[in-house]
Amino acid sequence: MRIMRVEKTLVSTNRIKEMGHRPLLVVRDKIGGTPSVAVDAVGCIPGDWVICVGSSAAREAAGSKEFPSDLTIVGIIDQWEEEKS
Repeated sequence: MRIMRVEKTLVSTNRIKEMGHRPLLVVRDKIGGTPSVAVDAVGCIPGDWVICVGSSAAREAAGSKEFPSDLTIVGIIDQWEEEKS
């Protein structure tokens, strides 16, 4: 599991059928880090700190072992203070 922050919604109207209509969000694990795309399984908004899972856990959390995801948001963090390094 990884702690990440939601930056913005990603709009993708042309998708493979297996993706369905699940929302996609741009997330980052730290300021200046590489952005990633995550499937939103819980209803996040930009600015939320979230818990993300990857690999087979991401596919199952998105709804199916066959779902084509390698990063899925599974929880919204109610309180979190980012560590400054």
